[in-house]
Amino acid sequence: RFSCRRLGGGLVQAGGSLRLSCATLGSTFDDSAIGWFRRVPGKEREKVSCISSRDGKTSYADSVKGRFTISSDNAKNTVNLQMNNLKPEDTAVYYCAVRQWATSCLDDGMDYWGEGTQVTVSS
Repeated sequence: RFSCRRLGGGLVQAGGSLRLSCATLGSTFDDSAIGWFRRVPGKEREKVSCISSRDGKTSYADSVKGRFTISSDNAKNTVNLQMNNLKPEDTAVYYCAVRQWATSCLDDGMDYWGEGTQVTVSS
């Protein structure tokens, strides 16, 4: 079972920073792709970032490149998403998800989803 925990508060001003964490005790964590997705009303779910716990390779949506950083801590079975220079358009419900035995994330191919976390960025 996976969980998503909001760190640093869910309401921030534009230009601020926030860190989200996804943790699990799953036995396949060290051979999985873990991603962060977000969704806002009226828009399709968007893949924000993904990391392979096996080789550490990362990917980012164009909209967050240079601002967000994803990292993994295999010893703690945790994936973190550091969000800097937040913009109002980053406001969304964020989800972490895991794809077992994989090195990349697929929008419709994730095996497990964590609890959604509301992130609100004020102007």
